[in-house]
Amino acid sequence: MLPIRDHNPSGRTPYVTYTLIAINVLIFLAFNLSLGDGHALNVFYYDWGMVPLHISRGQDFYTLVTSQFLHGGIMHIGGNMLFLWIFGDNMEDEMGHIGFLIFYLVSGVFAALAQWIVEPSSTIVTIGASGAIAGVMGGYLLLFPKAKVDILLILIVFFRIFPIPAWVMLGVWFALQIGNGVVSDPDLGGVAYWAHAGGFMVGLILAIPTFLKLGGFSYWQVNHGKPPHPDAEYELTSSRIPRVRRK
Repeated sequence: MLPIRDHNPSGRTPYVTYTLIAINVLIFLAFNLSLGDGHALNVFYYDWGMVPLHISRGQDFYTLVTSQFLHGGIMHIGGNMLFLWIFGDNMEDEMGHIGFLIFYLVSGVFAALAQWIVEPSSTIVTIGASGAIAGVMGGYLLLFPKAKVDILLILIVFFRIFPIPAWVMLGVWFALQIGNGVVSDPDLGGVAYWAHAGGFMVGLILAIPTFLKLGGFSYWQVNHGKPPHPDAEYELTSSRIPRVRRK
């Protein structure tokens, strides 16, 4: 199940969201194309990614920010930028350009610190924008819990797009981060689940002032948890793959 868009149009051009996407993509292309996938690229990640042991030693605090702009592969950056594109514009719309940028970076810093708290002696490099984007998703859940999000369901040869409330999609995503974080071994590397979970919670908390500015729970009551404007409508079609009925 993959979210592909929401039905929540923004009222202004999300310049910061677009700029963050562009910076991430340009950095990925520049260093992956020039350094390849060998030793030089690994050294680059080690120098600019967040290494928990270094933070424990009081070193390389700048990597709490720089690590947010590094990605390890096409699927890594593609998935992250898709989520930022879906949810970032609405948060920027409500927070303003500068406010959203600060919110994004601070969420990313605390997401990295959440991963550090879980494994402070680890020498495994943590990279990716997913912690900051998780913060965006946490804030989105607070502001627009019933906004529609289109999900692409892929079951082998069956493809279907269907809308679900944001609180369902984001709630399931958050639960998966907690569950996978509990059962996974951080010493083996892989996905930084606790960075995701930590970023999500921090983003939700940091969005509270914006939520209160909009009216708090009365904002929910007036709009029933939906965006305060008409939903964007898309044509949803079922799979065009022909079906063969059994006799």
